[in-house]
Amino acid sequence: MQEDFHYYATYCAAFLAGFDHKQSMEICYSAQLVDLCSRTFLKRIKAPLSAATTQLQLEMMDARTDPVGLQDITRIWSSFHFLPYNLNAKVKKGTSRLYRSKYRLICDTNGELLSDTIDLAFGKGLPAAGIAMHILADTWAHRYFAGTPSLVINNTNYYFYELIKKNNGDYDEIPISFRHSPSQPDDLDEHKYTNSLYQSNERSIMNLGHGRAGHLPDYSFIRYKYLPAWGNYEEIVKDNPHDYYHAFCQMIYALKYLREEIPEFKLDTYAWDAAAPYKSEILEIIEKRQLNASMDWKAFGEKLSGETIEPFKLSKYEEDYIRTEKNNKSETYLGKFFLAAMAQKSMVTNKIFKSRNLLAGYSIDFDQKGFKGIKDYKMLVDHLRKEWGE
Repeated sequence: MQEDFHYYATYCAAFLAGFDHKQSMEICYSAQLVDLCSRTFLKRIKAPLSAATTQLQLEMMDARTDPVGLQDITRIWSSFHFLPYNLNAKVKKGTSRLYRSKYRLICDTNGELLSDTIDLAFGKGLPAAGIAMHILADTWAHRYFAGTPSLVINNTNYYFYELIKKNNGDYDEIPISFRHSPSQPDDLDEHKYTNSLYQSNERSIMNLGHGRAGHLPDYSFIRYKYLPAWGNYEEIVKDNPHDYYHAFCQMIYALKYLREEIPEFKLDTYAWDAAAPYKSEILEIIEKRQLNASMDWKAFGEKLSGETIEPFKLSKYEEDYIRTEKNNKSETYLGKFFLAAMAQKSMVTNKIFKSRNLLAGYSIDFDQKGFKGIKDYKMLVDHLRKEWGE
């Protein structure tokens, strides 16, 4: 997904969940920040590098693809953008252990880790809620891809068709062509899209996530079918309008839980009633063929609240974080975001490790064995112990 959904649509979901304008702005800011909180950004404001929730293209070009480098990539992308659905999924006999490990990182909706993610954000403030909403939304957009570089999992082939709905309800199947020119915008009229360059190297960053499918998973309007490598190139049909509406209604439901309106978060449950009065308007935005739906979601959100939704500005909370004394930085907006991001990454990495999968690296339960590992996490450990009154 992109800014139109992570920022503006998340604002709408938060407001419909019962948060006021200011709270909704804080939630959607955090949800969008997940796509921009890189090590480059963190270095600039002298924040903990382990709080990175994404990697910029320039950072990816320099990323190591040895086991340690791949573990770092996997920790970021599996924790925040391609949440694994089933870490113990059964794989056909005869496959290697390494293939099984990669297969079990495939993202899908309503997995156990999603429930863990929402529960982890409970009571942790609005930045944590925003992070959780980004992750929840991406389980719908990025389903069937994995947050680890892998040709045998994430590759696709020439078989790509866009499904265009006709007046009688049937669909025209129009071939999609891909090119490798990131500077050129996708051409919706000609069904020409940009994807990552094919690389036969299993570990190439070109084979990370949905790169081989380009931005198709990020567009709410599109319906398409393709052949994923992990399914022995058997056809998958992806209906983004269906999935994006489910994502929107599940965000409302999850946010109602986070503001303590409902007692527990249940998987595969949606706030249909809250969205119902606006369903036709929401679906009109979702199904409109356009590269970016930000202005439509913005207009809808402002109609809901009667307030102005300011454009996302990365530097919004920087000065407050930079000027705050070191011992109090965790109380700032960005400080809370960084703590929530490290907690999420730690939780997902620990779950992957406990499933006997080393693709995200080693993980230790600090409450059982004490603090060991990356020094940035000492800040998280100390903060949690302070919360627990230890």
